[in-house]
Amino acid sequence: MGTADLNEAGDMGLFSAKALDVLTMGRIGVDIYPLQTGIGLQDVDAFGKFLGGSSANVAVAAARLGSAAAIVTGVGRDPFGRFCRRELSRLGVFDDYVKVVEGHNTPVTFCEIFPPDNFPLYFYRRPVAPDMLLTEDDLPVDVIREAKVFWVTGTGFSAEPSRTTHLRALEIRDRRPFTVLDLDYRDVFWKNPGDARELMQAALPLVTVAVGNVKECAIAVGEQDPEAAARKLLDFGVELAIVKDGPRGALAMTRDEVVRVPATRVEVLNGLGAGDAFGGALCHGFVEGWDLEDTLAAASAAGALVASRLECSTAMPTEPELRGMLRRNPVDVERSKRYEESND
Repeated sequence: MGTADLNEAGDMGLFSAKALDVLTMGRIGVDIYPLQTGIGLQDVDAFGKFLGGSSANVAVAAARLGSAAAIVTGVGRDPFGRFCRRELSRLGVFDDYVKVVEGHNTPVTFCEIFPPDNFPLYFYRRPVAPDMLLTEDDLPVDVIREAKVFWVTGTGFSAEPSRTTHLRALEIRDRRPFTVLDLDYRDVFWKNPGDARELMQAALPLVTVAVGNVKECAIAVGEQDPEAAARKLLDFGVELAIVKDGPRGALAMTRDEVVRVPATRVEVLNGLGAGDAFGGALCHGFVEGWDLEDTLAAASAAGALVASRLECSTAMPTEPELRGMLRRNPVDVERSKRYEESND
C-alpha cells in the first residue's frame, strides 16, 4: 500500500490515525560513526552503520519507551534507503509514511568523536536529500490531525519544497495539543542565520510547544539566557517552551510556572544523540500524561544515558532502562510560579 492509498484509506486497523501516539516529520539518513574515539576520520579504520536523522531518532526514542510512533520522511531508492526503512521497523517505528524518492540518494552523515564535548559532524546531503522533497501529496492528513504528538524540526523549513510542506502540515494540525517545533538549527542547512530566524518565527505561532538548546534559541528568538529565551518563545504564542542548557540542565516554562531540572551526570562518550533522546522522552511523557516535572526529569535522564553510549538510534533507552537511570541518579526538580511581566 503506497502513501496515497494510506491517505485515502485513513484507517489501518490497529494502526489507525486515532491509535498513533507520536508522529515526527523530517530528517532521516544513515549515520556512519567511527568505532574509534579521540582520532580524526582520516585515521579511523573501523566504522559502524546506524539509522540516523533527528526526526527518525526522536521517533525511535519514543517507540523504545512504548509509544506508537511513525515518521513522515523520504529516502532514496537505494540500499541505504532500504536499510533506513528496515531499521525503523526493527526499532519499533511504523514506516508507512516514508516516501521513496527516485533519483536522489539517501543521505549519510559522518562524525568524529572527541569526548567529552567535541563531536564534529559531516553531512552528505547534496544536491538535495529525499527528506527535503516532500510535498503536500505526501502528508497523511488524518494522522497529522489525530496523533497525540506531532513533531517537526527547524531544518524542514530551510528549503523548498519542504518549507511549504511543513507549513501545510502545521496548518492541517491546527495547533492541536502537543504540536512541537524542535528548533534543530544546523548552519550547514541554511544560507544565513537571519533566514532561519525569520522562518522559525513564522512557524512558532503554529505550534504549542517549542524545544531548543540555548544556541538554537539565540538563532530563533535572539535570546541565549534560558529564562529569557523561554519567555520570548511564549511571546510567539507557544504554550510550553523548553530550553536545554547542556551540563547546566534544562528549563520548561508555561504562562503559569517554571520547572528547572539539573543535568544528569554521566561520563560522556558521544553527545550527538542526547537531544533526540531528550525529545523522544518528552513525546512519551506527553502521551502518558506525566506532569511537567517528571517529563523534564525523564527527558534529561534519557539524553544523559544516550550521551554515555556511542551510537544514537540504537542507543535510545527502553522504559525500564530509563526508570533505572532515574533511580540511580535522582535529581532535585525545582518548580516555581511564574509571574507575568510587563511587555512595555
